[in-house]
Amino acid sequence: MKTTPQHPGPHATATRVLVLGAGYAGLMAALRLAPHAHVTLVDPADRFTERVRLHERAAGRPDVTHPLAGFLRGTGIEHIAARATGLDPEARLVTTDDGRGLPYDRLVYALGSRTALPGGDAGEAGRGSSAGAGRGASGPATYTAETAPELHKHLRDRPGSVAVVGGGLTGIEMAAELAETYGPAGTPVRLLTADRLGRGLAPRGAAHVRSVLRARGVRIEEGHRVAHPEDIDAAVVVWAAALAPNAELAASAGLALAPSGRIAVDASLRSVSHPDIYVPGDAGAATTPIAGALRMACATALPTGGHAAASIIGELRGEQPAPLGFGYLIQCVSLGRHDGLVQFVRPDDSPRERLLTGRAAAATKEQIVRSTVRFLRLAARRPSLVRFIPGIG
Repeated sequence: MKTTPQHPGPHATATRVLVLGAGYAGLMAALRLAPHAHVTLVDPADRFTERVRLHERAAGRPDVTHPLAGFLRGTGIEHIAARATGLDPEARLVTTDDGRGLPYDRLVYALGSRTALPGGDAGEAGRGSSAGAGRGASGPATYTAETAPELHKHLRDRPGSVAVVGGGLTGIEMAAELAETYGPAGTPVRLLTADRLGRGLAPRGAAHVRSVLRARGVRIEEGHRVAHPEDIDAAVVVWAAALAPNAELAASAGLALAPSGRIAVDASLRSVSHPDIYVPGDAGAATTPIAGALRMACATALPTGGHAAASIIGELRGEQPAPLGFGYLIQCVSLGRHDGLVQFVRPDDSPRERLLTGRAAAATKEQIVRSTVRFLRLAARRPSLVRFIPGIG
């Protein structure tokens, strides 16, 4: 898909920026760069997925995606519906599964992360887990957030016991949503975690989460370490224990990795080994002085995507890329459709005692989730205004 430029800049034909991945970070970077460079966006999907709503999709929300064309129309961004399969940083060339060779002057590597299943079975890099087609002979049907539509179909057609593995925010949201939707129909839901529930929350926040889950009928099993889904006595397992960066393409190309397995980047989000490659979002091991190492989240994907774009724009103007300045403010957790938790945190993401619960928290979380799409639409229409958005620009 090639659209007509709305705000062509002086570098529109001279500088080629290739963006891999159309998630929160990649799409934000592409949209902000569009007036300043020739931008090509590579992603096999033709729709943007609100990843932070996948637990809602598992519970029956009809759709959590938006046509990419709606964001890209009038921007001049070229969308190539293919998957990047090779990267040659010396030649500055990306190859795709449809046989193309795509040259670039700057590369934005925004392939994000996926749910990591035990044994290294984490699905296709960049597109999430492919597990969960149905019950296998040796154990329960296993799903992840990325296979939310299949999980919903399974629970709708074949109700049965559900075990959610992972006591972090993803597992908490999934367990609450599934219990609220399927629990009244007789589907029991358990939440298994090797650690305590909501480890990063303040005691009062974790207590609220525990109270709401129990009211929804969720059986919480803390200190329950699970090595493999087959070890769980349940009809369905939803694995939400860990995320893995989609860094395989970069690693095979020789880019330096951090000990976490994410791509090592400098303060401006450039690869430390290949500074013409920027890595916003979950694939990059970004840090800031006040936040420390950034966790994988939408909350960090949008601002790092915007910052990578701003750094490239600065380079085109002959400026040195500025370091990323980012600090956390809140963590938002939905607990079904009518309850939630807004946990205020320090800039380093450690919890404060202040929090918001109940319907007010649920409404706040909903507005924050909606704002992510609003910010992307603003970036499509008025990319120069993105830098003025608190926490994003």
